[in-house]
Amino acid sequence: MIPHRRRGIALILFLGVSLILAACAQAPTPAPKEIVFGMLLVGPYNDRGWSQAHYEGGRYVERKLPGAKMLYIDKVNPADRPGTTASQLAEELAAQGAKVIIFNSDDHKDEAVKFAKARPDIVVIHVSGDDAWKEGKNYKGIPNLANLMGEMEYGKMIAGCAAALTTRTGKIGYLGPLINDETRRLAASSYLGAKYCWEKYLGKPAADLKFKVTWIGFWFHIPGVTADPTQVAQDFINTGHDVIISGIDTTEGLREAAKATQAGKTVWAIPYDYIGACDEAPDVCLGVPYFNWGPSYLAYTKAVLEGTWKPSWDWVGPDWKDLNNPDTSHVGFLKGKALSPEASAKLDEFIKGLSDGSIQLWKGPIRLQDGTLYVEEGKVATRQQIWYLPQLLEGMEGQSVPTQ
Repeated sequence: MIPHRRRGIALILFLGVSLILAACAQAPTPAPKEIVFGMLLVGPYNDRGWSQAHYEGGRYVERKLPGAKMLYIDKVNPADRPGTTASQLAEELAAQGAKVIIFNSDDHKDEAVKFAKARPDIVVIHVSGDDAWKEGKNYKGIPNLANLMGEMEYGKMIAGCAAALTTRTGKIGYLGPLINDETRRLAASSYLGAKYCWEKYLGKPAADLKFKVTWIGFWFHIPGVTADPTQVAQDFINTGHDVIISGIDTTEGLREAAKATQAGKTVWAIPYDYIGACDEAPDVCLGVPYFNWGPSYLAYTKAVLEGTWKPSWDWVGPDWKDLNNPDTSHVGFLKGKALSPEASAKLDEFIKGLSDGSIQLWKGPIRLQDGTLYVEEGKVATRQQIWYLPQLLEGMEGQSVPTQ
């Protein structure tokens, strides 16, 4: 039995602790720090392609980071907003409180640089580009500018392999946007993947594989300005190309493959950019190589919020342990319903080879379209050689440089 005095002291201590615990329980949880980030999208936010992938990446940040809020302006291109520049629209986002602004297109390159120089108080992320790459050709060292791009070369290699394993005519059409370093290397990566799987898994000579690239002139169709991607896709189909790989932001290739198949032909397609693209025509879709911008955008936004952000040039790749992990893989490939079980098994083998390095497609000898030796035999292409690919590759049909 506790003596009276000790019982009194114990009671006082108990009551004191209880009051402290009660006060702690009633104390409001500190509100999360708030940060507003802005996004300029070159196309519609719901294009089922490039711009929607970025938009969904922004929503990912809002879900994962309490206090984060996204503002966006879509259709930021000369056709949809004549007389208005991306830097002017960025100022509108800054006026609404955006501390981070993402320019989501190579088409925004000059405007992103212009805005970053004019507004050193805003962190600018330009998707694609090389202005923050110290080893690149256009390094500018702007302290509030970073570049981000996914290593979609891998996704395009996988797409090319899927196309080669599926085609019955040996003719693959590549629906390209405009011509620049980025689009050349992605089209070339598709060809390298197709050529490897055509030769190694099907045992067919490379000369029997036809790979044609047709460019429309921009990232998506602008009536009266670009070639019509619907017509380009139809031209592919009418000339025996039974797989269409898309390199544009929108899904015309997939739609035309579905129409042709419904009309009695057999045509497959591989859309681009957005994880949900196959949903539009699943019966002809072999799969989709897509970007997952959320993890990078989350890392940038958190770093700005915490005061640790630094300019960087980030060319980020897939998580080979889990290619389609939404929290870790910056580039993925989602197989489509139309991919056969046999092709799927071979594609898994190919992906494993890419992941462990046993398959190196950017390894010499690699020749350019004009026959010039670009990567010597036994050597692996440097990042600069891949990034700044000056022509399409030997074996590919199509323009390598824009028409002047």
